[in-house]
Amino acid sequence: MYLWRTSLLRVIMKLDPKKFGLPARTLLEQIDDSLIAIVMKRKSRIVMADGKKILEKARKIKQVRMSAAIALKTTAPVCSKTIRFLEAEGIQLIDGL
Repeated sequence: MYLWRTSLLRVIMKLDPKKFGLPARTLLEQIDDSLIAIVMKRKSRIVMADGKKILEKARKIKQVRMSAAIALKTTAPVCSKTIRFLEAEGIQLIDGL
């Protein structure tokens, strides 16, 4: 039974942020071959100031892996202006951890 369940689960790898020139406290996950998620575990709202910092991190990741798509993975509420800003920059939003 466990073998069947594990075959359906997706394996998500944790990435070392130092390889991308990011602070050690930054959480990165490789969702699939072409998608890297910046993980933010917090309860407070993500506002535009946070969105600009996320964009800076995404640009550093793109310098190392140019073909990778970037996503923000969080359970925190995201300001609607920040959502539009991130999507305009090509950063996807993933709800839930």
